[in-house]
Amino acid sequence: MQPVTQPTSSGGSEGAGAQGHAVLAELGAVAVVVAAGAFGLARRRRARLYRLHADKVANIKRRHPLELRLERHGVPGFDGALVKVPDFLPAGVFARLHSDIVGLGTSERAYVPVMRRGATASYESLITELPGVVAYYHSADLMRFISRVVRDPVEPTPINDQSSLSILHYDKPLDHIGWHFDHNFYRGRHFTALLTIVNQGSGENGLSHAVLTANFGGRIVAVPTEPNSLVLFEGAKVRHKVTPLHEGEHRVVLSMTCCTDPRARLWQGLARRVKDTAYYGVRALWT
Repeated sequence: MQPVTQPTSSGGSEGAGAQGHAVLAELGAVAVVVAAGAFGLARRRRARLYRLHADKVANIKRRHPLELRLERHGVPGFDGALVKVPDFLPAGVFARLHSDIVGLGTSERAYVPVMRRGATASYESLITELPGVVAYYHSADLMRFISRVVRDPVEPTPINDQSSLSILHYDKPLDHIGWHFDHNFYRGRHFTALLTIVNQGSGENGLSHAVLTANFGGRIVAVPTEPNSLVLFEGAKVRHKVTPLHEGEHRVVLSMTCCTDPRARLWQGLARRVKDTAYYGVRALWT
């Protein structure tokens, strides 16, 4: 009689291990497909939303034409990549903007250690709630003025860029923005325009201690920002910050961006979305 050989336990465990690895691999593949599908669905929904917003902006521009009479400022020099223009808007136009913006209740607070603390109202929310502010940003007079200053034709940055138009609120002690550049996420040149709406506190001339500060090659310059002053700069060239707010102070700024070519390469679009998470949370990744 031939002896009967029992199968060894090692072979069985090897088979079970291989089967387990196969199951895990399949589950991993399914997870990747599901995640990719969810991301794609979110992007498609956002794309539809931005098409609706684009239609709203077109209607706003037709219904809210503005004449800003900015020719009175001439062509300020821009050699240092930053210029401040006091009393920027006609009194009536500024009063309407001030009333709209101060009355807005919607904003998102964010805190990024060392980098930023404050509240922001995004372009998306302004399109719905403050059409007059959107009309001002898209004003042909404003874009012509900026184009003359920078000596290059500019236009508003795209509607899916939440930072194209936003309201920055400094309303709690220690609200601030740390040293940074406004990196350029477009093929053309990129500019930031800050119109101060509110700035009151116990600082110099009754302004708040939230002071826009620029670094020009190691030379630190404080830029006082009185209400209705516009500061225009090329953010990729000017390192800047806003110092911390003190108790009982308040500063509100309308932030606008424009560029000479709004097209963006893939890596630029991805980098912009990551940057915007500091202001608008993870939903910025789907813009």
